[in-house]
Amino acid sequence: MLSRRGLLAGSALALLAGCSPAEPPPGPAPVPAPTRPSAPRDPVTVQRMRSAARGTDVDLVLITPAGIPAAGLPVCLALHGRGARARTFLSLGVPDLLTEAVRAGTPPFAVAAVDGDTYWVDVGSGDDPQRMLTEEVPAWLVARDLRPASAVFGISMGGFGALRFARAHPDLKAVATASAALFVDWPDARSRKVFSGEDNWRAEEPLLHTPDLRPATLGVWCGESDPFLGADKKLVKAVSPAVSRFSPGGHKDAYWRGILPDVLKFVGERI
Repeated sequence: MLSRRGLLAGSALALLAGCSPAEPPPGPAPVPAPTRPSAPRDPVTVQRMRSAARGTDVDLVLITPAGIPAAGLPVCLALHGRGARARTFLSLGVPDLLTEAVRAGTPPFAVAAVDGDTYWVDVGSGDDPQRMLTEEVPAWLVARDLRPASAVFGISMGGFGALRFARAHPDLKAVATASAALFVDWPDARSRKVFSGEDNWRAEEPLLHTPDLRPATLGVWCGESDPFLGADKKLVKAVSPAVSRFSPGGHKDAYWRGILPDVLKFVGERI
């Protein structure tokens, strides 16, 4: 039996316990550290990116061979033609053609397409696609566990842009053009109503800067019914590229779909 003194002591302890300060409430959960975007898991991803160089948002289209891990793949930039956009390479069948090329033995690589304009050069309008390709796209690729671009391919206006990019990046391993929109003189270029003046055109026109191009890395394709056939033949004569192929076809999707397997193989063997 408890004594009276023991009961009093127990009551006092209970009272003290009831009056003890409560534990402070838990603080806010820690904010997780930002993570890098993961490498594309699908053969095709399309993301909207802000380009300060162009002063607008652009599509970034990434295409990788199906069944091949994307991380660490080398990259070929793909530059579209006038009036088209980055997604054009999807409608041309690049995803399936790239997968088929790799299955046939071409070393795997990724294709990265972005939206461009003004022949992919700065014409003084505040829109500078070349700066986007040089200063912004490499970071976009690295953030997705891809390598910076080591090759470039362009169709029509994109061919002009690809050759301009190659002049500034002589370390590229492959440069390919299809139906490159080149201009043999200023009246021809002026008719496009793109360049700010003759000096602007002369600074950018690939045909006026052919010594800057490396023959061993260059491939040129053009249809025999293409309006740019004469200009592209002039390019071939001046540079003597590793590959030059003129075959039946015009300035149309059907021709470009037909040559894309050869172009992808050309790039893959060098990249």
